[in-house]
Amino acid sequence: MDSGELIKALELIEKEKGIDKEVVFEAIETSLEFACKKHYGTSENVHVDINRETGDIKVFARKEVVEEEYDRFLEIAIEDARRIDPSYEIGDSIDFEITPKNFGRISAQTAKQVVVQKIREAEREKIYNVFLAKERDIDTAIVQRTERKNVIVSLGKTEALMPYNEQIPGETYNFNDRIKVYIVKVEQTTKGPKITVSRTHYELVKRLFELEVPEVHDGIVEIKNTAREAGSRTKIAVYSQNPDVDPVGACVGPNGIRVNAVVNELKGEKIDIVPWSEDIEEFISAALSPADVISVKITDEEEHMARVVVPDSQLSLAIGKEGQNVRLAAKLTGWKVDIKAQSQADDEYDDDEEEYEEYEETEEYDDTEDEITAEDEEREDTEEES
Repeated sequence: MDSGELIKALELIEKEKGIDKEVVFEAIETSLEFACKKHYGTSENVHVDINRETGDIKVFARKEVVEEEYDRFLEIAIEDARRIDPSYEIGDSIDFEITPKNFGRISAQTAKQVVVQKIREAEREKIYNVFLAKERDIDTAIVQRTERKNVIVSLGKTEALMPYNEQIPGETYNFNDRIKVYIVKVEQTTKGPKITVSRTHYELVKRLFELEVPEVHDGIVEIKNTAREAGSRTKIAVYSQNPDVDPVGACVGPNGIRVNAVVNELKGEKIDIVPWSEDIEEFISAALSPADVISVKITDEEEHMARVVVPDSQLSLAIGKEGQNVRLAAKLTGWKVDIKAQSQADDEYDDDEEEYEEYEETEEYDDTEDEITAEDEEREDTEEES
């Protein structure tokens, strides 16, 4: 690579890769300085200069002007300096050209290495910035391989890591499978950007609905809360400020086409879509879908505790397999939910009524005793007066 080729190459790199050629010039100069010291075994204060117009490369030894010279490699006496230029003063620096005869080969090789390195760094920086903007969003990934239970996926120009704990339980990932992933974290490292993706994150479901439901994408329908047990079931609470828009219907779509698209992407994960409400009793009732609810009563507002009564036939449905339905409803609403069957609630109500009646009878009896005592005391007082 001659001087003219170097200039043309840097101009092309600046145009196509967006790398400032001044940055490359400085990097080449630094690398050549290091190469000179290493190759020629000198401790001189070597300085390399590249002409920005012609690309010519020269090597200089920089010496400081001193009263008396002790190190000829780093210093020059004031008398010798003034023979070169009478205006030199103590403390000035003078550059002496020491460009080696065979320096062209070294400079060409070094320049090439630096340019390649800068191109790699620029590409890494570009990829990092692209995916940093996509952090907390979804992207389409292609499965590449598995490494120690971790899945490596391709995101186009770079690869990403899906750790074992970010994989949906029971889901298999085969080579060239196309899947939607949620970008959890993007980090810059010495080897380039490190991207971590997930299939279990609850936000993945929200982003999928944004893709499938125009009303969600446009903000007409808002997904207020999401509760998810990846691979099994998800509940989402939706709301619309527009009274003409049914938020649940919009997410379900005609014949369930929209929600089914999300379910298919998640390999059959069940999704319950419920209407969000400011009325917490109403919201809890909806969150327990598909079970029917007879009543919801707030038992402790400070601790966010509520008691729910359901028909006897709906108890197991309301609780769900291994308590999943009520657990997800609690996550969705942020309230602890105590579910009772109607017969059980009625029995407890009857018990409470009996206790109350017994208490009332006791109170009446005590009142009678008080009245008798008062009458006796009055009679005794009358007898004493007589």
